[in-house]
Amino acid sequence: METPIKKFGTLNIIAAAFNICQAWASIGATFALSIEHGGSTTIIYGSIVIFLVYSAIALSLAELAARYPTAGGQYHWTAILAPEPFKRQLSYTCGCINNIGWIMLSASVIIIPSQIVIGVIQFCHPLYTIKRWHIFLLYQVLNLAGLSYNVLALQKASWTHNIGFGLSLLLFLTATITCLAISDPKQSARNVWESFTNSTDWKAPGVVFFTGLINLNYGFAGLDGAIHLAEDCSRAEGAVPWALVSAVLISFVTTFVFIVAALYCIKDFEAVVSTSTQIPLYEIWHQATQSKIAATILILFLAMVLMFTLIAVQQTASRLTWALARDDALVYSDKIKQLDKKFKVPIWALVFNSVWGFVIGCVYLGSSTAFNAIVGPGLILEQLSFAIPVTLLMWRNRDSKFRPKAGPFNLGTMGWLANSVTVGWAVLELIFYNMPTELPVTSNNMNYTPAVLGGIGLFILSNWFLYGKRHYKGPRVDLSHFPI
Repeated sequence: METPIKKFGTLNIIAAAFNICQAWASIGATFALSIEHGGSTTIIYGSIVIFLVYSAIALSLAELAARYPTAGGQYHWTAILAPEPFKRQLSYTCGCINNIGWIMLSASVIIIPSQIVIGVIQFCHPLYTIKRWHIFLLYQVLNLAGLSYNVLALQKASWTHNIGFGLSLLLFLTATITCLAISDPKQSARNVWESFTNSTDWKAPGVVFFTGLINLNYGFAGLDGAIHLAEDCSRAEGAVPWALVSAVLISFVTTFVFIVAALYCIKDFEAVVSTSTQIPLYEIWHQATQSKIAATILILFLAMVLMFTLIAVQQTASRLTWALARDDALVYSDKIKQLDKKFKVPIWALVFNSVWGFVIGCVYLGSSTAFNAIVGPGLILEQLSFAIPVTLLMWRNRDSKFRPKAGPFNLGTMGWLANSVTVGWAVLELIFYNMPTELPVTSNNMNYTPAVLGGIGLFILSNWFLYGKRHYKGPRVDLSHFPI
């Protein structure tokens, strides 16, 4: 079975995993939601909740990845763990859920640097009015740029992810130290650590808190990226699990330090939420530094860092699409599963995903609300793809034959706790991330996630009966290749 050239080592895969999540930057760019849903309390203590949850998720996934390191990841594991009569249906469903989630994640990553660049223009020229079609055009340019780099350069430049990792940490340190050193006066410790703000009209603080976790959760989106790069990686059974755990740990440390520093430096929370640039982090850095030039340099540096995230996300999504095509799960699988003889990458899988990215971008041209409704459920789909194989592992009573026999990622009895948290969090996401973000509900603030999830469910079901049932026979996985 032909696979991409294995050019990734452990450091490369850790760097790629961190770049995909890019937690501190992603959370900073989407700060506004949590400010309205609990303010400092949700942001600080919510980040701790997300860290604990994703630590459990990372360990659950790492245990399975140490045993079965494949590009298909969750849907391959589902096929291995599911009862015989349901292997095909469950693994197909898990694979489609995971793949659609990654396409949505890719679109959400492309839009942020597009908005940043247009936001900079508006910030520097206040008379300029941001138009959706301006962002749309830049979105499509960046979509094409990421595709081109993945096809033409990435296999020859495996250090790309390392550079992105280093630049992200450099920007994190520079921005944090600069803002803390310059910002004066700062918020009081009471405002930072104890302030709870509710701008939603929800009466229950718990609902406000959990609905406000969405953007903090988004910072850890794409955690399974390292899993889907397994077949690009040498010694994947060790490198991939370490990448999962390392990505969560580094992401939390950088995120927690960043958000605490940012909260001390914010002078006007309302201005952050309602900024004309539509980039909350831009306003935070402007308030902290009191310099348009400094804030602009930092935010453009962030846009550059996010291009490394885009490259990593497109690469990862393509490997999952390629794995599904290799198993004949997709229409035109014969084409999509081909590896280019010259570049040794799945070019048609990359093109397939970029075309979907183009289509979703066209939705943004018509309505930013519709765009957000389409990409928003990506978080829930990702978590469901985690929960399906983990639930089946628990159903198998965590039988040792489905887990690594030894090593740091044989969780033993602790695995029950990690697995339970993973499945439980999927249930909580389905409840709280489908709720309206504020009251009263209007067409502008309506949460369309349930409708989109319903549409995705119908799409997967239709595709199964029209194509998958006849062509998809389950993953072509030779278990003898995996270490015990």
